[in-house]
Amino acid sequence: MIAYIKGRLVHKDPTYVIIDIQGVGYEIKISLNTFSQIKDEELCSLSTYLHIKEDAHTLFGFAEESEKSLFLNLISISGVGPSTGLMVLSSLSPMEVETAILNGDVGTIQAVKGIGAKTAQRIILELKDKVGKDQSGPLETIISSSPANTIRNEALSALITLGINKAAAQKSIDKVLKDSGQDIRLEELIKLALKSA
Repeated sequence: MIAYIKGRLVHKDPTYVIIDIQGVGYEIKISLNTFSQIKDEELCSLSTYLHIKEDAHTLFGFAEESEKSLFLNLISISGVGPSTGLMVLSSLSPMEVETAILNGDVGTIQAVKGIGAKTAQRIILELKDKVGKDQSGPLETIISSSPANTIRNEALSALITLGINKAAAQKSIDKVLKDSGQDIRLEELIKLALKSA
C-alpha cells in the first residue's frame, strides 16, 4: 500500500495531478476539495489510497488525512466505489458530507450524481457513528483573474472525466456561468455544474 506521495507537482487538473518522483510521474486522482487546497508549489505531498482492480491500479490522493478517512469510509459502503466516493467529495466538501450524514440528510447525499435514495440511506445509516464532527472547511483558490474561457474549458474537462456527457456538461457550465457571472472559482463552477447536470 502506498500511504503518501511527496514530490514535484508537474501537472494539476481539477480531477488529477501528476507528481514526479525521481523521474517517474505518478498520476493521482483527486477531488475538487483537494484540488482547491493544492497550491502550485514545487513540492506536493498527498495521502494516498491505491485501488487495485483486475485491469487497473489507480492512485487516489488527498490533501488532508481526514478527507482520505472519509473517502475510505464511503467506499466501505456496498454500492459505493472509488469513483463514486470521489464524486461525493467533489460535489460536497468533507464538512458538508459529514453534516449531511450526522443530520440524516438523505436529499443532500442523493443530489450527488450516481447516488440513489437507497445508497444515500445506506451511507447515512452505516457512517453515522463513524464520522467526526470537527472538520475545517476547504481552502478555496480564487481564479477570477483567469480568462473565463480557460475556467470553462477546465470545468468541462473535469466534468467529462467525472463521467458527464459532453453536451450535458457544456449546457450545465453555460447555465452556471450565466447565473453567477464570470468571477467564479473553478471548484464552485464544477460543483454547481455537477448539481445541475
